[in-house]
Amino acid sequence: MSFSFFKPSRPKTPQEVVKAIKDSLNGLDTKTVVEVKALEKALEEVEKNFVTMRCMLSGDGEVEPNVEQVSQLALEVCKEDVLALLIHKLPILGWEARKDLVHCWCILLKQKVGSTYCCLQYIENHFELLDFLVVCYDNKEIALNCGNMLRECIKFPTLTKYILESASFELFFKFVELPNFDIASDALSTFKDLLTKHGEVVAEFLTAHYDEFFYLYEKLLMSSNYVTRRQSLKLLSEFLLESSNSHIMKRYILEVQYLKVMMTLLKDSSKNIQVSAFHIFKVFVANPNKPREVKFILAKNHEKLLALLHDLSVGKGAEDEQFEEEKELIMKEIERVAREPGLVASC
Repeated sequence: MSFSFFKPSRPKTPQEVVKAIKDSLNGLDTKTVVEVKALEKALEEVEKNFVTMRCMLSGDGEVEPNVEQVSQLALEVCKEDVLALLIHKLPILGWEARKDLVHCWCILLKQKVGSTYCCLQYIENHFELLDFLVVCYDNKEIALNCGNMLRECIKFPTLTKYILESASFELFFKFVELPNFDIASDALSTFKDLLTKHGEVVAEFLTAHYDEFFYLYEKLLMSSNYVTRRQSLKLLSEFLLESSNSHIMKRYILEVQYLKVMMTLLKDSSKNIQVSAFHIFKVFVANPNKPREVKFILAKNHEKLLALLHDLSVGKGAEDEQFEEEKELIMKEIERVAREPGLVASC
C-alpha cells in the first residue's frame, strides 16, 4: 500500500530524488511564487518529491527499502545541503509534506554510512539548524513537527549539549507555559528529554550553569499553572535523583530558598503536588550535613510542617506503608532539629 496517490513514473536514483527535492523547495522562493495557484502547484511538486523520498527510505508497504539507496540518499541530502533546506522551508510546507518530512527526518538521522552518521555530522557542522527548530515552537502551525524533529536530535549527546548551552535553551522556560496546551505539552516533552537523556552531558551543564538554571526553574515550580507546577516538580525529582547529578542534589539541598519553595508546594491545593514536593523536601530534612540556615527554617516552622505532614498521605497499600514510614522519620528529624540548643532561642 503506497502512502499517496503520487507515484514516480519510473524508479529514480537517490541523486535524482535529492535534486528534485532541492529544485522543488527552491521553487517555493517568494520571488518566484507570486500567485496562489503557482504556490499550490509548487507545494504539490514538493509533496510529490517527499512521497518519493519517503518510499525510498521506508518502502511503500509492498516493496522493502533498498539499503544501498537509503545510504546514498542520506549522503546526498548532506552533500547538496538539502538537510538545511528541509528545515528552513518547513514553515511554508503543507500538512502532508510536513508529516512526510518528519518521518524521513527520523530515518535519515539514524542512517549510518560506514562508521559515520552523516546527517548527524552535517548538523554538528550547522548547529544553527537546531536553534531554528527550537524557535519554531513559537509557530503554532509547525511547532509539533519541530518538536518531533528536535527529540530525534536529542538522542545524540553532541546535539543535546549544543542545545543546552545555546541561548535558545532558555526559550523552553517560556514554551512550556504557552497557552496552547498541545504545544506546551510537546515543549515539556522536549525539555524533559534534554534534561534526562544524557546524564553526563546534563551534569556538566548544570554544574556550569547552576545559578542561572535553577533561578529560571524556580519560576516553573511556582507557576500559577497547575500542569506546569506538577510536571516541573516531577521532572525535578527525576533529574536530581540521577546518580550523575548527585553533586547537584547535594548543592541544591543546602539552599534555603529552594527549601522554602518545597515548603510552599507542601501547602499546594493539589495532593499530587504535595506528595511530589515531599519527596524532595525529605532530602533537605534527611541531609546529615544541614547548614544552620536550613535548620533555622525547619525549627521556626516546625509546628506548621508537622501539622502538614501529619495530614499528608498517598492512599492505601504497600506504597502508602513506605510513605508513612518515611514521613514518620522526617517528622522525628524536624522535632529533633527544633529542640537543638540555640535554634529555638533564635527563632
